[in-house]
Amino acid sequence: MIDKTLAGKVAYITGAARGQGRSHALALAGAGADIVAVDACANTKFSGYDMAAPEDLAETARLVEAAGGKVLTAQVDVRDLEGQQRAVTDAIARFGRLDIVVANAGVCNWGRLWEISAAQFAETIDVNLTGVWNTVRATVPAMIDAGNGGSIMTISSSAGVKAPPGCGHYAASKFGVVGLTKSLAIELGEYGIRVNTLLPYGTNTPLGNDTSMYKMFEEHPSYVYSYTPTLLKTDGLVEPEEISQVVVWLAGDGAGVITGAQIPVEKGFLAR
Repeated sequence: MIDKTLAGKVAYITGAARGQGRSHALALAGAGADIVAVDACANTKFSGYDMAAPEDLAETARLVEAAGGKVLTAQVDVRDLEGQQRAVTDAIARFGRLDIVVANAGVCNWGRLWEISAAQFAETIDVNLTGVWNTVRATVPAMIDAGNGGSIMTISSSAGVKAPPGCGHYAASKFGVVGLTKSLAIELGEYGIRVNTLLPYGTNTPLGNDTSMYKMFEEHPSYVYSYTPTLLKTDGLVEPEEISQVVVWLAGDGAGVITGAQIPVEKGFLAR
């Protein structure tokens, strides 16, 4: 028997064209939710890996529909507040409500803080932190107006509570996401909207497999000691699907008393 515990609910997911975002979309659709899949589908300037393309977003939509789900896509950069607001308006027109938000879109790049450019710092903060605020700004009013409560999840990082060397600007953005999420959980409690953040580490996505980090470690080998071994000894990185299981749980009634929490999804990296 297929578990459709989220049937009748609508989920808005940023960075949904591939990686974690696509995985979250498919998992939520598998649990019965209708999907609003948002992605910029364009390269940023400073990331050491290519961003998703329009055909990736189309493939996410195809996979959701193949699984029996309904989907609406929007090619929007999370830095574009008005674009996200239009996507939410279209989602309400199509599906009539909004119940679940996964603010997943993010970028990572490498460099010591005093050596990166102002533009590199600004891009990382704008996508990873301001982009999350834009997502909140675009989606929360519709959730409050609907009066159905709901669940908002932000995707921070283990680097959002344990800052590593070599990407301090990324850590600053992810620490900011944690703080934003904590405040939002307090503000939305009276509306029955739960707000939590996930803290992944070492995920098998293009971001997690970015080989440009190796140059940083070659030049500064002592940095590697900040990346302590995880408690669970597995052969590879965390799979996006493993994180998606937590996303589905937080979206549903089984996590109905969980809000304002930081959920580690990182094989025990933060426990050391």
